[in-house]
Amino acid sequence: MYIEEIQAEGALQLNVEGKLDSINSPEFQNALLKAFQKSNNIVVNMEKVVYTSSAALRALTLGHKTASAKGGRLTLINVGPAVMDVFKMTGFDKLLNIE
Repeated sequence: MYIEEIQAEGALQLNVEGKLDSINSPEFQNALLKAFQKSNNIVVNMEKVVYTSSAALRALTLGHKTASAKGGRLTLINVGPAVMDVFKMTGFDKLLNIE
């Protein structure tokens, strides 16, 4: 997994590449929480994410709760069909802000 952090207009964007599974979800979670220390608005570009597991869903839940607590926003963009299927099966498409 690879994570690139860039400053986007009005938000901090994390460009994520690879698999979000139990092995590297802690790294993703840490990157997400560190991003919220720098900005209240985080955009996660998931264009190059090919797989997501329940561990990644936990990290996204924590990110969503952190955003809510800070009065901010967590937005997912460019979610591919395979990952979107997981979000739909688990109801995360209703919980998360997906554009």
